[in-house]
Amino acid sequence: MENYFELKLKSISENEKFARNTVAGFLVPLDPTLSEIDDIKTAVSEAVTNCIVHGYEDVENGEIIIKVGIDGKRATITIIDNGVGIKDIEKALVPFYTTKPDSDRSGMGFTLMQSFMDEFEVYSEENKGTTIVMTKIIGNEGVHD
Repeated sequence: MENYFELKLKSISENEKFARNTVAGFLVPLDPTLSEIDDIKTAVSEAVTNCIVHGYEDVENGEIIIKVGIDGKRATITIIDNGVGIKDIEKALVPFYTTKPDSDRSGMGFTLMQSFMDEFEVYSEENKGTTIVMTKIIGNEGVHD
């Protein structure tokens, strides 16, 4: 990695905005477009919100770890919680699936993260937590295989 940082935050909603703006600010030297910055901020926001709402549910002292690395124009963002974990990742990745149907949750968090990033992976173990790894290649807009 050419450059990186690691940040630990308490899992409270007030920290979501700080997390997304910190990640976006760190990536400014890569000269991203406004669209790329918006994509990154949205994906980070969704990931951090998932940690708070689903990973820790009603736990007051949860911790979210954010790691960001830069390698060339590749930004890799890893977001980790040590919460309840995901019982069925395949089901959780289905658009509109939510474990909280009685709340205002749409079940689109993972779908949004996937659509805004170039690479996306989820690792989880029940009662041990979840790790989301997302990669955005800056300057890759409009490039298709």
